[in-house]
Amino acid sequence: MAIQLTPTSGTTAHPDRMGDAHADLLEQGRIVQGYNVSGPLSPETDRRVNLDLQDREWREIFHFALRDDARFRRGFAEQSQDERAFRPLLPERWIAWPITLAEVRQMSLLKLNPERAIAFEYGLMMVKTSASLWYTIQLCQRHTLEAATDSPSHDRLLRRIMTRDRITLSTFLLRRERD
Repeated sequence: MAIQLTPTSGTTAHPDRMGDAHADLLEQGRIVQGYNVSGPLSPETDRRVNLDLQDREWREIFHFALRDDARFRRGFAEQSQDERAFRPLLPERWIAWPITLAEVRQMSLLKLNPERAIAFEYGLMMVKTSASLWYTIQLCQRHTLEAATDSPSHDRLLRRIMTRDRITLSTFLLRRERD
């Protein structure tokens, strides 16, 4: 997934594909990968991402996953990255920090002081997480698929969205054999 935030800035997600850990399910066709989810976000996805950024419960789930779930954090950084790099992002004040997708986009274009750079990093992690969940929902609805993840934290975030927005979607949480 490569999100284009503005015409001149963007990001890619960590290349952790579920099929890498569950090759048997991929081979059986029970996990489907390879849909193109790159480029600028659609106006509808923008709106949905902003709903997540404004949702206190979604933000709490995200924040505590970032704080407590090493596997969740690995989705944002190389496995070799020192855990200390996440320390500035862990204070609970970030849960209530008001931010919109437009503000994350604006920060992506600026040279930021260290505190604003941390804010941008936190906002960008939320945007990437939210967008990936909305892409999952859209693909599952479009292709009549069941949403599957091997990340309990992503499963909780997805379920929060489904509850809040009254979305009916079959989901399945796989157990990871290695972590």
